[in-house]
Amino acid sequence: MIDLRGIGFRYDEREVLRGVDLSLDEGELVLVSGRTGVGKSTLLGVVTGLVPRFTGGVLTGDVLLDGASIVDQPPRERAHVVGYVGQDPLAGFVTDTVEEELAYGMEQVGTAPGTMRRRVEETLDLLGIADLRSRDLRTLSGGQQQRVAIGSVLTMHPRVLVLDEPTSALDPTAAEDVLATITRLVHDLGLTVLLAEHRLERVVPFADRICLVTGDGGIRVDSPHEVLADSPVAPPLVELGRLVGWSPLPLTVRDARRQARGLPDLAPPTPPEPPRAAPLLVARGVSVVHGSHVAVRDLDLTLGAGRVTVLMGRNGSGKSSLIWALQGTGKRRSGTVHVAGDDPADLALAQRRTHVGLVPQTAADLLYLESVTDECAAADTGAGAAAGTCRGLLDRLAPGIDPTIHPRDLSEGQRLALALSIVLTARPPVVLLDEPTRGLDYAGKAELARIVADLAADARAVLLATHDVEFAAHVADEVVVMAEGEVVSSGSPQRVLAESPSFAPQVTKVLGAPWLVVEEVATALDGPDAEEDAR
Repeated sequence: MIDLRGIGFRYDEREVLRGVDLSLDEGELVLVSGRTGVGKSTLLGVVTGLVPRFTGGVLTGDVLLDGASIVDQPPRERAHVVGYVGQDPLAGFVTDTVEEELAYGMEQVGTAPGTMRRRVEETLDLLGIADLRSRDLRTLSGGQQQRVAIGSVLTMHPRVLVLDEPTSALDPTAAEDVLATITRLVHDLGLTVLLAEHRLERVVPFADRICLVTGDGGIRVDSPHEVLADSPVAPPLVELGRLVGWSPLPLTVRDARRQARGLPDLAPPTPPEPPRAAPLLVARGVSVVHGSHVAVRDLDLTLGAGRVTVLMGRNGSGKSSLIWALQGTGKRRSGTVHVAGDDPADLALAQRRTHVGLVPQTAADLLYLESVTDECAAADTGAGAAAGTCRGLLDRLAPGIDPTIHPRDLSEGQRLALALSIVLTARPPVVLLDEPTRGLDYAGKAELARIVADLAADARAVLLATHDVEFAAHVADEVVVMAEGEVVSSGSPQRVLAESPSFAPQVTKVLGAPWLVVEEVATALDGPDAEEDAR
């Protein structure tokens, strides 16, 4: 149906894509994967027409729809065939309510009123959001916003749906709901879906093929089993299968549980004893109210030196509101926060940074200079750090970024890595990270985990809010789960994560508690001596 023929794309001196051939068939879901910054979003943009029209750069090759070239058609002329939903649904909304947003696209192309009404009703029912029709878009949860964004495209009756990181900001339950909706569209309506996603563990079970962007400008397209057999990016189930030699590699928890019956008896990991930690941040009775909505309700929290606390919960549970209140910028209705004897809310901005460092969900909010070099140099100067400190951190998280590129031209994951490097350069005693893995591939998350561990080893306190249960399993000393602005569960990851059907990592679902990560299985297979060394 849609064919990319010999696609190449160059931005200034950087060659992003070279000689790419890709055919999308009717009624299939193709998952686009690869390292952060290798060109996944660029590939999607070629299909939608956003590249190079809104990005600059030079595009070569051809895009065919049913054999006819559409490479020169602007996005608006492809909208009836190719629908696009970006990484941030809220940023793409142009109206106020759900029903208005579903109708907006059809209004722009002059769809008859009767047809518009029918399509809106069909889409509300198809996506299970009929009860939201009159809701203000800004009051919806992340999963609801994602479904509305998809619905606003579906009312145009496209044949291809292009999605860029559709679950990156969603909690596990909301992500499963959105993916189930997408899969139903593929199976029942014959819609073709091209989907880029870093959290492969969520999407691989639904994919018909994987398109791996290799980083040298090329791609590799094959079945999930074939691509993941030796792919540098792979979900935990596949890593576990590789470790123990399962064939075929499991792509679902159900498959892995069946194959796990043949594993030898393994000594389960022994959770480490939590060390005594001097409190670096103490919050008591913190409440945050937005209008009439109570986001955080009379919450107590202590962050200890050398401890990594992971904050989890559904979209809208109050995690971000709590983090901003702890940092001092977010207004509190009541409660106290103390860091080194000071309340961050009472400090000037420059002094606040030396007490509490915060990387927000929208990393670009911290970036304001003209190049990556300028941002890194300003971070070094502002923190009194040695020249090259910030760039060194950046190279650990996202290596190979052009130092002359404008920060706004970076990929989502690269912008996050740069913002994180800027904050960590100041080496504050308390570090708050809001969804820090959004846009990062597995290698980037592994490096982030090492940086977080280094911060803890340096007697800093880290609070990290995330929906990424696999990352939480790797880094957490303690997990705190919020709901409706309150703490509903807290304790070790072996207890909190393993006991929750929603937040359990894949290894736990296969092997049971207290297993959390593949590395624990590798240590157990190596024997007791290796386990002793690991401790």
